[in-house]
Amino acid sequence: MGEEMNKSIWSKDYWKGAAKRFSSVRMLAVCAMLLALRIAVGSVFIPLGDSSLRIYFTFFIIALGASVYGPLMAVVAGCAADLLSFAIAPSGPFFPGYTLSSMLGGLIYGLFLYRRDLSVVRVFLCKLTINVLVNMLLGSLWNSMMMGKAFYYYLAKSVVKTLVLLPLETALMVLIFRLMNPLLIHLRLIPENSSRHIPFLTKKNK
Repeated sequence: MGEEMNKSIWSKDYWKGAAKRFSSVRMLAVCAMLLALRIAVGSVFIPLGDSSLRIYFTFFIIALGASVYGPLMAVVAGCAADLLSFAIAPSGPFFPGYTLSSMLGGLIYGLFLYRRDLSVVRVFLCKLTINVLVNMLLGSLWNSMMMGKAFYYYLAKSVVKTLVLLPLETALMVLIFRLMNPLLIHLRLIPENSSRHIPFLTKKNK
């Protein structure tokens, strides 16, 4: 694909490259496929004993998509996923805050994972940022506005949930990238030299 890794997110070239994804029929098709898959498995989760502790499969799809087509398309995909999910199976009144969270989540995944050296630390920091900023802070704010209870009530519940889920979600993300990255390279969805930029995906030469 001939694209450079690790361009600064403050550079024009980085955002030009991300914007070019919208002119690629192939990337639009990949985005549409992952969007459909994201909606289809939106209610599928792994229970962890407590009814409030669940690992949903959607964040795997969001992370993979953002790593392929970048933060800008991930923002659009996040908006579309939330609106379509509500249209198909509404679970209550529409609230734009949740749409904003879905868009922001796609942006953060893209900034951390698109054209980046991937490592366990980067994946951890990515999921930590999502969990704290989007799930804990914004999620507690939206729940407070929707349900009427105090912001700190929801925040306290989210802190415990985040501390428990974060290491598990990080480990699962690492596993997913370890399994999927060779396929993404083979399909030319990410640069061929990505294999050299993901330490936990490569084997040491003996």
